[in-house]
Amino acid sequence: MNIVLTGSLGNIGKPLTKTLIEKGHSVTVISSNANRQKDIEALGASAAIGKMQDADFLAQTFQGADIVYLMETMEAVGDMFDQSIDFIGGITQIGENYKKAVERSGVKRVIHLSSIGAHTDKGNGILLFHHNVEQLLRQLPDNVSVKFMRPVGFYINLFSFIPVIKSQGAIISNYGGENKEPWVSPKDIAATIAEEVDKPFASKTVHYITSDMVSPNEIAKALGNAIGKPDLKWKVIPSEQLLNSWLSIGFNEQVARGFVELQENQGNGKLYEDYNQHKPALGKIKLKDFAKEFAEAYNQE
Repeated sequence: MNIVLTGSLGNIGKPLTKTLIEKGHSVTVISSNANRQKDIEALGASAAIGKMQDADFLAQTFQGADIVYLMETMEAVGDMFDQSIDFIGGITQIGENYKKAVERSGVKRVIHLSSIGAHTDKGNGILLFHHNVEQLLRQLPDNVSVKFMRPVGFYINLFSFIPVIKSQGAIISNYGGENKEPWVSPKDIAATIAEEVDKPFASKTVHYITSDMVSPNEIAKALGNAIGKPDLKWKVIPSEQLLNSWLSIGFNEQVARGFVELQENQGNGKLYEDYNQHKPALGKIKLKDFAKEFAEAYNQE
């Protein structure tokens, strides 16, 4: 099949591209970075260089595709330390561009990388943009099938704790404890999407993706052991304190407030209400596997 992928060669895009090519599909990878063209072509894919903000470019690139894979990232909108950026508005506009491009190109099968929390417009913080994009893609005609893939919290987001572990000797957040929550590896996301490419499409469907179920305290223990700090703790501080800390280093206010709200609802479980009704089978990459990656990154910084 002819498959077009957005998202360049990121943590999901690169393994997904490799797997699809190995399966014999013809793959075009969209990237906003012209320097990525050689890397894309080295994998055996074709490169399309352009921006998600350009609906005409997207529609042209989607022409003739059997399936398009759509994803949106904050990096596509700008720097999270830029106070002038409306990330939710900017990414919602990318979703509008996707909708226009799918309609104009005639594509009938879509895989959309959404997120946990996209089922609601309340309590999901910065993830609101995933809800908005899902709602836009649900407006596509009935003869366009969309698989909404909703991964849970990415293991790789835990890399953001490395500086605070080194400076304060702890993982610090506004939630924590012993309640298990779902986490996922980008490798399992790529593998799941590659499988869904070859499965039937019908209407608009939702698929959650999870690798492991672990608590914040279990994460601290696993990561601590991996980096030689077996006493590493996951410390909980008030949301206001965390917000003020992020704002003090120049974090975009919308992003800072969005992450604080998101994490509050991780802690109280509200973020997982829909997930808990549609739990998927767990993937292959467990916390213990990611802990090795974390240790490598920790020791390199």
